[in-house]
Amino acid sequence: MTDASPWIATAVAVLLLATIATVGLGAAGVRQPRAVVFALVRATIQLTALSLVLTGILRDPLWVGIGLTVMFVAAVGTAVMRSPRGTRRIVPLAIAMLVGPITVMLIVFVAGAIEFSPRYVLAIGGIVIGNTMTIAILTQRVFRSTVHDHWDEVEGWLALGATPRRSTLDLARSAIHTALLPSIDQTRTTGIVVLPGTFVGAIFAGASPVEAGRFQIVVLASVLAAGVLTAVILTRLTGAIAVKPVAP
Repeated sequence: MTDASPWIATAVAVLLLATIATVGLGAAGVRQPRAVVFALVRATIQLTALSLVLTGILRDPLWVGIGLTVMFVAAVGTAVMRSPRGTRRIVPLAIAMLVGPITVMLIVFVAGAIEFSPRYVLAIGGIVIGNTMTIAILTQRVFRSTVHDHWDEVEGWLALGATPRRSTLDLARSAIHTALLPSIDQTRTTGIVVLPGTFVGAIFAGASPVEAGRFQIVVLASVLAAGVLTAVILTRLTGAIAVKPVAP
């Protein structure tokens, strides 16, 4: 019989941490303080389901492909929900979030940096898609907010005869830079401030520290490359703004 004490200790710790986060947000007057609890509940359900499913799909390329497709659809759906224009952004978001992961995965596996096997395809794909989603959400929100705040500048460009896309070009560049900052800073501080989960997981799985480090470097480069492609393509597809956006 499996010892239940680690699970009980885990539940207690997670409940206490969730309480701290919720009370902290509430005390600060932040909107939706219970969002942390909802997110943790959802993550628990999804990770439980994933743990049960992974055993059966890790060696089957077809199921790995289906799993990555589900991840991608969920990522796009989340980004769409966070979009100021909702479902009207689904096409540019889907295109931008598809090109990045596919490009980096082709490079990684064709170059032979990581073994081309179902489990590694699922691992790399899942990590890259998740980070791409975050960068896409940040890019679109920062871009629309910046355009709204600097609308006088955009109108000045339009009055001089510039195209809508050229009128927001500098603001798009600023949004891309801002959206990529967390990923760039995390990469810069890896091994000093940040101990990445991929690195730790590889060591726990039995890999040597050197091999785990090599795997982590590939992951970090993949995340940055996919993020840049996603942010640039997304602002390119949505940058032609001729009407002042609604206030965020």
